[in-house]
Amino acid sequence: MDAPTTATADSGSSDDSSGDWGWFTPLKNSPEEPRELREPQKPQGPREPQDHRRQQPPSHTSPTSPTYPIDHPAPAPRPPAPEPTLDSFTAAVSSATEATPASPDAILIRRTMAEIEPVADKVTSYFYALLFLRHPDLRVMFPAAMDVQRDRLFKALVTAAKHVDDADILTEYLSHLGRGHRKYGTLAGHYPAVGECLLGALSRHATSSWSAETEAAWVRAYTAVSQIMIDAAAEDEAVAPAWWQAEVVAHELRTPEIAVVTVRPDQPYPFLAGQYTTVETPWWPRVWRHYSFATAPRADGLLSFHVKAVPAGWVSNALVRRARPGDVIRLGAPGGSMTVDHTTRNGLLCVGGGTGIAPIKALVEDVAERGIRRPVEVFYGARSDYDLYDIDTMLRLEQVHPWLSVRPVVATGAVRGRPNGVSGQLPDAVRRYGPWREYDAYLSGPPGLIRSGVDALLGVGIPSDRIRHDSVEELVTTGYR
Repeated sequence: MDAPTTATADSGSSDDSSGDWGWFTPLKNSPEEPRELREPQKPQGPREPQDHRRQQPPSHTSPTSPTYPIDHPAPAPRPPAPEPTLDSFTAAVSSATEATPASPDAILIRRTMAEIEPVADKVTSYFYALLFLRHPDLRVMFPAAMDVQRDRLFKALVTAAKHVDDADILTEYLSHLGRGHRKYGTLAGHYPAVGECLLGALSRHATSSWSAETEAAWVRAYTAVSQIMIDAAAEDEAVAPAWWQAEVVAHELRTPEIAVVTVRPDQPYPFLAGQYTTVETPWWPRVWRHYSFATAPRADGLLSFHVKAVPAGWVSNALVRRARPGDVIRLGAPGGSMTVDHTTRNGLLCVGGGTGIAPIKALVEDVAERGIRRPVEVFYGARSDYDLYDIDTMLRLEQVHPWLSVRPVVATGAVRGRPNGVSGQLPDAVRRYGPWREYDAYLSGPPGLIRSGVDALLGVGIPSDRIRHDSVEELVTTGYR
């Protein structure tokens, strides 16, 4: 997520009979609630901030938030593990619940969910109004403008509560979420505040299904959810920093809208080829966006990203148009499961659109470093020949590695000077070649490409468990920017 989802809890336990729920005490709605709660207003967007080039990104407001200066290394980080995303989590629990009878708590929670679904936007607005009114100190942990974050926290909370019966899947998803929220300065003590406001928003809008039993069910569910996140964050704190600071060491404009940004993190940054990270710039504090690594791990520890400036893209425009060598950005932990399975000799079918070619290039480098000759077929798509900004790099790799084939694909016009160039849409180009039954597929690009690409790959016989791609849910909620 791109801002804190939850916030704190002591290590108490719930007690249904006492009315003291341990983690938090739900507050009853009052008929005399202030106007701010009845008519929550959307936060205003931020003004363009002053230039802070070559300044360290501001620290999070929590006095206990750790910092890791370059001359003070943190504990050795553990190797990254692929994490579940909200859409994969939802799909997994949906299939699991079909074969497992729901618990009484799950039934009550799902009734609440069904009732609030038509007014979800109002519930979300009310939730944030309660949170910022009752706990104004938490407001600074969120972006100044809530356009992206607004629905994500609430959606994650209610989705997790809805699937409270699926303990194993829930733990996997929430553990990743708890670790990721360390970079926002989230502490265990913040979770009760979020829990109180969650129940306040639900009880106000789910008037038909809400009862003392329903409230108790939600308290138990949220207690379980928050405890998993708190425990995961505590375990992660012993082995990894909450974030990495990284100095920009190179900034290369490939087109007026696309830059290759190379940074040097302040300490070792472990990741796998094909993964991504979250990036915060000094110009837009608390606004994080996802960017894939454009190389496999390098001996010199440098990290590179391909960034395209998009309309209303705060972070992307800052990185393309404002960032210069010497600036310092902040990185979250690595994520993503679009990594190479080195236990198989299957070929790799790689489909990258636009800046989605960045992690594809990293995958090619990863295969090359292993020294095992596996066929790798790359389809590199763009709107026009001009937009194939990294084609020279990919063709140089093709010349060095005989097992690699690179096919540029353009939606309009022709691919000049490329005898193997293809005109048309990427999914259609993939269908023209093959067969692909003995290949693992990798997709990277905007959400539309991912969706159409998955359909095309399934259509040519690649099973779904051998199709890897970034989370569509993450791409959509971050605006792919």
